[in-house]
Amino acid sequence: MLLIRLIYESFSFAFGSLKANKLRTFLSLLGITIGIFAIVSVFTVIDSLERYIRESLDSMGSNMVYIQKWPWMPPEGESEYPWWRYLNRPSPKFEETEEILRRANSVENAAFLYGFSRTAQSGSDKMENVTIMATTHGMLDVWGLKLERGRYFTENEMRNGNPVAVIGAEIAEKLFPGLDPINRSMKIQGIKFNIIGVYEKKGQDAFGTSMDKNIHISAVKSFYMTDIRNRDRGQTICVKSKPNIDNDKFVAELEGIMRNLHRLKPMEENDFALNEVSLVANQFDQFFIVFNMAGWIIGGFSILVGGFGIANIMFVSVKERTKIIGIQKSLGAKKYFILLQFIFEAVVLSVIGGIFGLVLIFIGTIVVGYVSDFTVMLTIGNIMTGLMISSVIGFIAGFMPARSAAKLDPVIAINSV
Repeated sequence: MLLIRLIYESFSFAFGSLKANKLRTFLSLLGITIGIFAIVSVFTVIDSLERYIRESLDSMGSNMVYIQKWPWMPPEGESEYPWWRYLNRPSPKFEETEEILRRANSVENAAFLYGFSRTAQSGSDKMENVTIMATTHGMLDVWGLKLERGRYFTENEMRNGNPVAVIGAEIAEKLFPGLDPINRSMKIQGIKFNIIGVYEKKGQDAFGTSMDKNIHISAVKSFYMTDIRNRDRGQTICVKSKPNIDNDKFVAELEGIMRNLHRLKPMEENDFALNEVSLVANQFDQFFIVFNMAGWIIGGFSILVGGFGIANIMFVSVKERTKIIGIQKSLGAKKYFILLQFIFEAVVLSVIGGIFGLVLIFIGTIVVGYVSDFTVMLTIGNIMTGLMISSVIGFIAGFMPARSAAKLDPVIAINSV
């Protein structure tokens, strides 16, 4: 009960002092508000960017391997990207997808895909440079695609090269405004395609790709529309592993199958790339570690300035209230009471400034979400971090002034001018 009473009285003195010196309080709040705003806003942006990128990577599949001509990163141990070594490699083939599905034991599904640009037209509505994704039947499962309406093309439709298409939400809105596109038709390269499905609207990911702007057609049908035998169009085999399969075993099996299909000798290097999403994710882990360190450094300087501001104001407060401190001590106030009184005042001041900083960040997240597609979220963790930093800075900044106040001689303090 004594401790609770002490805390209550200390808070009362602190709030009374803050209320009596409005300008000084405002200046102190401004310094700590800017400091907390700087450090927490940096963390909030970093966390939001990290979440955005990781969601984009997750959509590519954590248990996926992309067999391609070009590797995503330089070989291990090399700092430069030796593109000249990959230029004459063969591109993955449709038939190799079939062989992987037939031979592999650790593969759940696989799909062949590549892209090219064409004009899509429905009546008088037309879209130029639309990305046409030529895919096999397994793509729906491999990428975990979801349809808003309609269906995906069947394996027989894919193998027979039927002129059917599944379109993105943005394509549907622009080519068929106000209409249900299912069972309607559009023309691509003079060929009439029947629309059988529309993908869910998802927006653009961190890598600039969007399923909303794509049209998916059968890979077999696409062979009559473009030449991929003699041209690199980003041909890719997306391979999804079975659940609970060791990743090293999965990659090793794919490598063995591809080397056998390409008839490579034991000492020859691979003429294909096995790109793993997990390797890219690890690179981003290093990036965000550096980014977080930069955030602490940038925010640290800002919060340091706010801390010095509070310490300076508290020293002034001790000087102004020297007589009051002398009277309190002469009436029996203990040193720890004076000490806690000024520490609580500094902590309260710092926390109030921190709350104002968090409010500014919250307003900023709303504004950013309103003017752009990028979502910035102020998490509970960052809020607690801001309040914790405010409290610690308030305690540190207020300790020395509070200590000097607690050590004052009551006779000298009462007689001070």
